[in-house]
Amino acid sequence: MMQSMNNTKTEGEKLKAHYTPVVTEIVESWAEGKPLNSDSGKANGYFRLTAWLLEYVMLHNSLPKGVHPMPEGRDRFGRTEPSFPVDFDALTDGFVLPG
Repeated sequence: MMQSMNNTKTEGEKLKAHYTPVVTEIVESWAEGKPLNSDSGKANGYFRLTAWLLEYVMLHNSLPKGVHPMPEGRDRFGRTEPSFPVDFDALTDGFVLPG
């Protein structure tokens, strides 16, 4: 059983490494022109969108379509960060997942 769990984790790590570059590129394009969070130096929601999108593409092996709400979150200081909608049709236009 332990061998099986290790294989699953390895596959997950492979998928994460496979998709992280394009997910990062997509999220960076989303973040352009948005105000930066003074604590992280990234746009508010950057890390939530990155985590959500990476999980989505790992699960579905495709880019999301339509508008999806990013979940409400908390920053590293425990402050609430509101949910926000993302239009993936516009955001992912021109992007292709690696084969």
